[in-house]
Amino acid sequence: MITSDSLVRKLTPQLNPEGYSSLVAAFDAAVAAFGDAPAYTSLGHTLSFSDIDVLSARLAHYLQHDAGLEPGERIAIQLPNLCQYPIAAWAAWRAGLVLVNTNPLYTKTELIHQFNDAGARALIVLADLMPMVAQVLPETKIEKVIVTNATDLLKPGEVDKCGVDCVAWAEVFVDGAAATVTTPDLQMSDVAVLQYTGGTTGVAKGAVLSHGNLFCAVRQGRSAFKEQDAARGERQEVFISPMPLYHIYGFALNIVSGFLHGAHSVLIPNPRDIDSLVQVMKQHEFTGFAGVNTLFTALLQHPGFDSIDFSYLDSTIAGGAALAVEIAEQWQQRTNSEIFEGYGLTESCATSTVNRPESNEIGTVGQPVAFVECKLIDEEGNQVPDDQEGELCLRGPHIMQGYWQRPEATAEVFDDEGWFRTGDVATVTPGGHVKIVDRIKDMILVSGFNVYPNEIENVVYSYPGVHECAAIGVKNDKTGEAVKLFVACTDSDTTEKDIIEHCREHLTAYKVPKQIEFRDELPKSNVGKILRRALRT
Repeated sequence: MITSDSLVRKLTPQLNPEGYSSLVAAFDAAVAAFGDAPAYTSLGHTLSFSDIDVLSARLAHYLQHDAGLEPGERIAIQLPNLCQYPIAAWAAWRAGLVLVNTNPLYTKTELIHQFNDAGARALIVLADLMPMVAQVLPETKIEKVIVTNATDLLKPGEVDKCGVDCVAWAEVFVDGAAATVTTPDLQMSDVAVLQYTGGTTGVAKGAVLSHGNLFCAVRQGRSAFKEQDAARGERQEVFISPMPLYHIYGFALNIVSGFLHGAHSVLIPNPRDIDSLVQVMKQHEFTGFAGVNTLFTALLQHPGFDSIDFSYLDSTIAGGAALAVEIAEQWQQRTNSEIFEGYGLTESCATSTVNRPESNEIGTVGQPVAFVECKLIDEEGNQVPDDQEGELCLRGPHIMQGYWQRPEATAEVFDDEGWFRTGDVATVTPGGHVKIVDRIKDMILVSGFNVYPNEIENVVYSYPGVHECAAIGVKNDKTGEAVKLFVACTDSDTTEKDIIEHCREHLTAYKVPKQIEFRDELPKSNVGKILRRALRT
């Protein structure tokens, strides 16, 4: 069987001519090359590549010698877009650990599942999240917690530990703290990240991403934008980064690609605060921007948008959800810069296809990036012509190793030749551009985040009196899609408010239904399975 590991090794001359043994070796080269240049900015505070080197070394030393973590053990990071995130990520890798990126918005139920499934032994978390963490920890195997305030890099302060035996970020970085790191002999085949994604059953699964997967993915993605890199010359790339770092889109783009290629990433902790985002954009001569359709829409509607200086902007990237043609056209007209839409998944370290400056077909997700193979198959697994609809399959060195400790789930998405089945229906245009038609799975895409009906339904079924329920996606102007829930109750006194409040207790906000319709009975198949497709008509 052809595996992504074998492809990483095979493509080393093309994608890794320097012969880096791991992401850490590439990190060392980036620090040597870019030194005092700005690497990350957040909340008005900037750290250079050398700063990230020193601070991550101190944290790595702590993780190895004080926390007692061994190579290969898992450490969760639960932070918004702050400079502490890249420090923590690179420290973990330098200590030989495996990252578990964790959504700060997760509920108690979601956190317990992810921490336990990953087997996380340590957690780096924002102080604001400690009340929830205090409830979660007794039900996990996490032994060491490091807590940081958002402003710790500006002015370290006291943290509310909520009665938990934990360590404040500032305690790790006291003056004179040791910064010697003993990085194990890491290889590209070693696991770097467990990136959790939903499953068709609603159970979150950890996509196993190796050092080689991530390294190849960023090299493959960069190959599509050689024209911009060449035109920029010696000028440093400055990227406004509102996409969450705990999501594979923002993580691959800013933690890995940006750092290894000498970019300055301006991190946006709260992209929903459009006023603040616009102000930050006005403060920087930025060359790159990444977002989703809903964010582009919100920016275009902001009264301060046209006063932003877009004269240096050469790369605007869209992903995570379908980009509306009218939004792409408005953006280009008002910024004089095209949006390049791409396609990827957690399992492919983000980008697999992307539009390029020389061949941008709006309404498609572009052509495969370097060394990515694509094909379309029918329900029997037979390849179909490009002009026919089929399930999109991918193969390349950026594809995950599999799902963490789930061999059966892994076998369901890989064939014997190493092709990964995406679950998305697509066609390919005469110009070789992939066009996503629909999703085979019942997944609902809310603002670029995957929402799975079974997860919502399992929560709703736990409410007293719910007899039947089914969740589907409906169009929403703000989020692309929203969750609509159909419910049949044995108790006629149950209200929409009751169901929504129950969902809010157990689900992240974007998963909570926006519409609820009560019915006496839901449509079913002959074997009693509720038919979601009948509810969509």
